[in-house]
This record gives sequence, structure tokens and C-alpha cells, in this order.
Amino acid sequence: MRSTKPHIGIDFGTTNSSVAIIADGRLEMLSFPSMHGLVESYRSVLYLEQAKHAGRTQLKSFTGPQAIEHYLQAETPGRLIQSLKSYLPSQSLTGTEVFGRRYTLEELIARILTDLRLVIERRVGGPVRHATVGRPVRFVSAETAEDDAFAVGRLEAAFKQAGFVDVDFEFEPIGAAYAYESTLTHDELILIGDFGGGTSDFSLLHVGPGVRARGRSRKDLLGNAGLGLAGDAFDARIVRKLVSPALGSNSLERTFAHAADRPAPIIPAAPAWIYANLERWHYLSFLKTRNVTEILKAARARALEPEKIAALVTLIDEDLGYQLHQAVQRLKVDLSRDEAAEFRFRDGSLDIVARVERSDFEAWIGEDLTAIASTVDGLLGSTKIAPAMVDRVFLTGGTSFVPAVRRIFVQRFTAERVVTGDEFTSVAKGLALSAAQRYQD
Repeated sequence: MRSTKPHIGIDFGTTNSSVAIIADGRLEMLSFPSMHGLVESYRSVLYLEQAKHAGRTQLKSFTGPQAIEHYLQAETPGRLIQSLKSYLPSQSLTGTEVFGRRYTLEELIARILTDLRLVIERRVGGPVRHATVGRPVRFVSAETAEDDAFAVGRLEAAFKQAGFVDVDFEFEPIGAAYAYESTLTHDELILIGDFGGGTSDFSLLHVGPGVRARGRSRKDLLGNAGLGLAGDAFDARIVRKLVSPALGSNSLERTFAHAADRPAPIIPAAPAWIYANLERWHYLSFLKTRNVTEILKAARARALEPEKIAALVTLIDEDLGYQLHQAVQRLKVDLSRDEAAEFRFRDGSLDIVARVERSDFEAWIGEDLTAIASTVDGLLGSTKIAPAMVDRVFLTGGTSFVPAVRRIFVQRFTAERVVTGDEFTSVAKGLALSAAQRYQD
């Protein structure tokens, strides 16, 4: 087998990415500079803007923390593109046009991955061409195994456009399992729950020093299961219940003269599909088009509450998706800690404030919780593993801190057997450990 020192683990996530490196037998997380100091999570975002140089207009791109900083500081905002990973299974979405030029999805993702590679190379002091990369059990919006295979192929193509030569893919929950295994002094049967921005993935497997000593076999992995929802789906519920109504989702058109024997029609002021896109962070930037502008201009003229449509126009025109996303994230964190919290989104002419009870939030995400629970139960059923047979449940990812999500596992496995790991780094650490074990020198 080839030697791949140093061993690189890359968790390219829907919302955040992270990189772990094993060199000279030592594991470390790669840190990235940001306005708040060094951070171990790299925002999976791309910011594109036009700049004039020597009388010519050039396209400049920034990724990760720098993308957010340039976006927030720009007097005339460019294009902030988020959640690119979510598009990978879509065979109909091949790319998008930015400032008059069309870019493929693979090209856009490759810009993020290229910057990650360059940071890695500066850290290790040499070229990096090999990496072990995480992938979800089920990609967002993937409906078949063929969709998942298509997504993996596109992701591999993006890595190769970014300068990587060999890419080994590993299921993200398996990566988390390697990270947890490194803390063990004995063997265990574990259930791994990895909650990302767009996917929730689960694996049942045997881990521990005894497993490593005898050598892993396929029998150690009892089963995988996943579904295409997680933190982003919870965000969408908050937007639907709190934000969209303040932006006119329930507003109606003015009614004009009509026949006395017929009731006035009930017509929404703005089309529902605009609000549906508002719930999906990776679609928000695509609402900034001439077509949407014309639709909302006409909707505002007809609306009974034109000020709400005007607020929606402001959100889109000023590309405030990131700021809105941050407000939603703060509410989720607060509700994970407290029984009630205040949602507050103030930016320019937009001012949305609402008190939210945790019980209300749990009701909003009820269908999502049921889907997660059903996936876990399905994995246990397909592997014929009773909950009592599982020694430990290891949960990772930000959504694992939502009390209602944690309750799914406590109810099945007891609180004593449920533990959590570093929400943004466990998978990358495990991927690097997996690479080191696979390619031992």
C-alpha cells in the first residue's frame, strides 16, 4: 500500500468543514484565522465579488471565514453562496451564472477545497495530494442509491479540480466512530449518530483496542442508515413559523369588485415558492434575480400589507441570508439551554422579535423528530440489535444538543449510555485516524 504521510482527514460539511492531520504520530486539528481569532471550523461558503484592477473588471473569490468577513464589510455585496454540498445529488442542477459567467457546481466547490488544500500545505510544509474525506450515508435530497453515487462522483471531481489526486471516501458516522474509539480502553458495540447541517447518519459497529489489534473486518460494521434532514430542516421550521409571516407569507391581495352571489377569492400576495426557497439557505442567494424582483414589485402593489412584502424585498436585495441564519442559530442554541428564548432579527428596516417556548419549537419539528426516530429504529430492526445490546451511543454535530433529539436516544438507550463529542471536529479526527490505520507505514 502507498504511504500517505501526513494523514489528512477532511470533513467537508454542508455548513462547516474541518481538517485533521496526523503527522509523526500526533493528531491535530487545523486552525483557521477569523475575525474572532483562530477557529477549527471552516465555513463551507463561497463569496464572489467583482473588483476593478488596471481598468479591467476581475472576479475575486473568498471562502471560509474570509468569505463571511468580505461579505459583511462590502459596500456593494457580491454573491454569497452557501450549502453547495446540498446540490450534489441533483442531476438537473449543473451550475449557476455569476456576474455573467456560468460556473459548474464542481468548480464552485473546488474553490473552497483549493483554499483548504493550500492551508493544509502551509501547515505540513509540502504538497498534499491524498486525503480521506467524509460522506453522508444519504445525501440531502438523494432519493436512490444512484443519486448518492452521483453525488459522490461529483464530490470526487471537485476534489480533483482542487488539486487532490487520490480521495478515499468514508461514511461520516464511521469517521466519528474512529474518534470515539481512540478514547476507549475496551471493546464496545456502539451506535454513532452524526448530525450535520443537511443529513443525519447512523452506524452500528464494534470498536475498541481489541478490534484494532486483530484487524477490522466487514463484520464489525453491522449496519448504516441515514436521512436527508438535520439542522437545516430545523432552521426551516423556525423561518416558516417566525420569519416568513413577518415577510408576508400569510398576507393577501386586495379584493376588488366581485359578483354578489360569489365570495371574494382568497389570493396570497406573493407566491408560496418564494417563501419555500427562503427556508432553504442554499437557495436564498438564487432569489436575487430580475424575475423575482418583478414578481415582488407587483405583489407589493396588490398586497393588503405592502410593508411586509417590502421587508421581503429588502432581505433579498441586501442578501441578508447570513444574518438571518445567525439569528436562527442563536435561537436554537438558546432553546437547547433554556425553556424559552427570544428570537431577534434586526437589520436595517427589518425588525422581527418574538418569544418562543421550547415546547413550541419541538412541536414545529415534530415530523422531523419522528423521521429521525424511525431511522434509528429501522437500523436496530434491520440489524436485529436490541437497544440493551448497545454499550454506548456517541452523538456528534450541533443538532445532537437539541434536547428533543437527545431524548430520542435517552428513551431507547438510557441517559448513562448516551455521550456527545466535539460537534465540529469528531468526524475529521476520525477520518485522519482511519487514514493512519489504513496506510500504516
